[in-house]
Amino acid sequence: MKVKLKHIRIKRSSNDNVKEQEVPLEKSEDRIRVLEKIKELEKEGKFDIDVEEDPPTIVLTPENIDYLKKKMTSKIKRVFANEVGERFLDSLLKNNKLIIKEIKGMDNLKNVTTGAIVTCNHFNPFDSFSIEKVFRLSGKIEDKRLYKVIREGNYTNFPGFYGFLFRNCDTLPLSSNKRTMVEFMKSVKVILERGDFILIYPEQSMWWNYRKPKPLKSGAFKMATRSNAPVIPIFITMEDSDIIGDDGFPVQEYTINIEKPIYPDENLSEKENTESMKEKNYQIWKEIYEDFYKVPLEYTCYKDVLEDIS
Repeated sequence: MKVKLKHIRIKRSSNDNVKEQEVPLEKSEDRIRVLEKIKELEKEGKFDIDVEEDPPTIVLTPENIDYLKKKMTSKIKRVFANEVGERFLDSLLKNNKLIIKEIKGMDNLKNVTTGAIVTCNHFNPFDSFSIEKVFRLSGKIEDKRLYKVIREGNYTNFPGFYGFLFRNCDTLPLSSNKRTMVEFMKSVKVILERGDFILIYPEQSMWWNYRKPKPLKSGAFKMATRSNAPVIPIFITMEDSDIIGDDGFPVQEYTINIEKPIYPDENLSEKENTESMKEKNYQIWKEIYEDFYKVPLEYTCYKDVLEDIS
């Protein structure tokens, strides 16, 4: 099933009836530095290192997190934050800060009736809003919640408006504190057993506008195995639009590819299931990448090794 979304196009034109776009004279130096850092990290094979300068992490302790929103204050903040977040998402789409060109495979999400882990490639601070939009369009929002696993520092030390969303919009922050992670894992189990969804970025790092799938970590697949829950692989492909963003780069048009769920095999051990599901997820992403961009998936770090051998 394919879903095509309408969005406003802002094009340069001499026609007075068409809005003209103010194009930045130069590309953002910050974005250029990020792209250069991504090139360096790929060449070194360090795929799980973030490239953005995020605020320093403050350790999240158990008494400072209410994962399941049991407290009344947490419930009130959640309702308000989700309303604000939905309006913000609508604004992003309306103003072409976020462009969803097409959604493929919506039935692969709709047809899952149990709790599930949703995996997605991570390349933009707003890509979680894309998954949130898909979740709403699927109708799942009527009786399920979509939780988002986030980094510790985004919850404990991110300032302003985004920090408010990080702390209250159905997020599940990781922690470097072992006692907090015990509570995290308990909450994940409860969430999946009651039929809700959890969005996890198994690549671990966010690389801005990076189009390739990166090697995956095991955590998402271990959680799915322990709760006997499926993994729904989503891979977002992108292409330049004719709209230039505030950073001087083309705003990307997203095609959201939702693939068939991957289920744990009851005949395999937890370790075997974790590795099997992770490998299947990666291969699915790889196939989508190669089919969409019409190039084989290659990494510069491995290319250099092959050249040295030859």
